[in-house]
Amino acid sequence: MAGQNQRLNVVPTVTMLGVMKARLVGATRGHALLKKKSDALTVQFRSILKKIVSAKESMGDIMKTSSFALTETKYVAGENVKHVVLQSVKEASLKVRSRQENIAGVKLPKFEYFSEGETRNDLTGLARGGQQVQACRGAYVKAIEVLVELASLQTSFLTLDEAIKTTNRRVNALENVVKPRLENTINYIKGELDELEREDFFRLKKIQGYKKREIERQVQAAKAFAEEMVLEDIALKRGISIKSAHNLLVGDPDKDEDIIF
Repeated sequence: MAGQNQRLNVVPTVTMLGVMKARLVGATRGHALLKKKSDALTVQFRSILKKIVSAKESMGDIMKTSSFALTETKYVAGENVKHVVLQSVKEASLKVRSRQENIAGVKLPKFEYFSEGETRNDLTGLARGGQQVQACRGAYVKAIEVLVELASLQTSFLTLDEAIKTTNRRVNALENVVKPRLENTINYIKGELDELEREDFFRLKKIQGYKKREIERQVQAAKAFAEEMVLEDIALKRGISIKSAHNLLVGDPDKDEDIIF
């Protein structure tokens, strides 16, 4: 029962054997392609992982620098500089857009930052601390850049992780389930076809034996008939008819009985 579960329930014919062989070729080719895809995704996965580790290590220093720059700005320009900056900003000058990158058939989201519009806080801190305000802005721009890059890497990381799991499941299914089942089915069909071929061979041997015996019987009958015809020809030449000959022990049925007075 376990062996039957490892093969498909098909009719063992030559046509079905060809179909199973074609399916096995397709499964083998698909397994090779998925294996290559899994390897390519794994290489990209490890590369992204290294970039994430590097980005997170630099993130701590960048955030520390930007926070320290904000503290210096508040110290130099005063606490009210925050409200002045907020009032001068009408629209974000640093924006983020997304695009997709194709890696071995898997679409990975990528985030990119870009500057749009002019900065309206050029005169902020003109009285005092203007240079420190610009330095603080530059520090936070770098922090945003690293955050965008880290968000892009982590999103790609999660997408690749799910794609690799799905691909590996398909590879394992083809390698451990589909291909063995097709191979067992092909072996089953070949065995059944060989058995049918042996049965046909045995049947042909029996038929040939029967024909041979029939031919021998016909030859014996022909020989007997030929011998009978030869004897009849000899008897005709001597004036004796074989048909008129009778058994002396039995007597002639056409002869009249003896009359006793």
